[in-house]
Amino acid sequence: MFGILLGLVVLMVLAYLGWSIIWVAPIAAGVVALTGGLDLLNAYTDTYMSGFVGFAKSWFPVFMLGAVFGKLMEDTGMARSVAVALTKLIGTKRAILGVLASSAVLTYGGVSLFVVVFAVYPLALSLFREANISRRLIPGTVALGAFTFTMTAVPGSPQIQNLIPTDYFNTTAMAAPVMGIAATIIMAVGGYFYMRYREKQLTANGEYYTEPQDKSVINMEGDTPNFLLSLLPLLTVLLTLNVLGWDIVVALMSGIVLIMLLNLPKFKGFVKAINAGANGSIVAIINTSAAVGFGTVVQAVPGFNRLTELLMGIKGNPLISEAVAVNILAGATGSASGGMGIALESLGSKYYEIAMNTGINPEAFHRVASLSSGGLDVLPHNGAVLTLFAITGMTHKDSYRDIFVVGIVIPVISVAVAILIASMGIY
Repeated sequence: MFGILLGLVVLMVLAYLGWSIIWVAPIAAGVVALTGGLDLLNAYTDTYMSGFVGFAKSWFPVFMLGAVFGKLMEDTGMARSVAVALTKLIGTKRAILGVLASSAVLTYGGVSLFVVVFAVYPLALSLFREANISRRLIPGTVALGAFTFTMTAVPGSPQIQNLIPTDYFNTTAMAAPVMGIAATIIMAVGGYFYMRYREKQLTANGEYYTEPQDKSVINMEGDTPNFLLSLLPLLTVLLTLNVLGWDIVVALMSGIVLIMLLNLPKFKGFVKAINAGANGSIVAIINTSAAVGFGTVVQAVPGFNRLTELLMGIKGNPLISEAVAVNILAGATGSASGGMGIALESLGSKYYEIAMNTGINPEAFHRVASLSSGGLDVLPHNGAVLTLFAITGMTHKDSYRDIFVVGIVIPVISVAVAILIASMGIY
């Protein structure tokens, strides 16, 4: 038990310092192996790598095709087209709502979080400039739309955080729709009213819009395709995945093919976009696989049985212990998919067994795992948070307070409500 906790501390501290989890996870796994009485070399080459390779084998196609889909949406201008149309529809008087809606629609349509940030940021600047709202609120607004409910709560989301639990609980992306919708309402509505409160607070303090010093990341160049045509690939992924029941790999491939067919005049840029998307997916899949490998080593040491007893011994609904485990591990790794990967690789079979023995619908465990991955994951060392600050030119001091509220506090509340709903037998 001490070794497992020490390994987690090593993982968390080194991740917080900005060290890559690709090599930090094996070090933390080594700590667990040594204190757990495992042979160090065998623990790395066999136990750790079996978990690493197993996850990569199952999920690499989804990571790669999702990244390619997002990059094509970005490079063809389709992502920008959707964002522009939505912001025009909502209007400058509701700048925060416009940025929130644009981020949410793109994320729910399958576009990766990082692409959403690049696509929405220029529009956010334009809207916030016209509404004369402080740029300090842009990171929190984008995070609310892209890092919260569309990633973990809305039933049918093609984001990886909603798909990983399907392997462990034999569920689909539509799992536990009532719990998901309730959590969505709490995060979306609660987050929006909080951001409006912050807007009024900053305005009352005399803080208004100021131009960013670095405009190198602002890209509004290129033709903007028709909005309805740009929406089609997003709808294709959602409908083929959730209505027709196609595998996510086929759903994403359908979206990719449709993007290319609708943008044939831009075919010369396809190879560049596909290469960039595929290359970018490598780091994402390896990061998550590394975290899962750590979870495999944890599962192999004797202290794991004691850890399982402690988690399963948490009073009340077993969904509470799952929420605690996923949240803590997501916070430790600074990654929603990484933390959930460790938790489910280690404990997923136990929770599924509990579901079978207690009559709790496995869909409830799916939804709680997904929701919990989007809680403590956005601690200050989270990669998406750091990227968001780098693009917007903000710092933790400027804007992290807002991300903490909309990305941690409100999502954790939504998990509690979802568990309460499940305890009444409603999923």
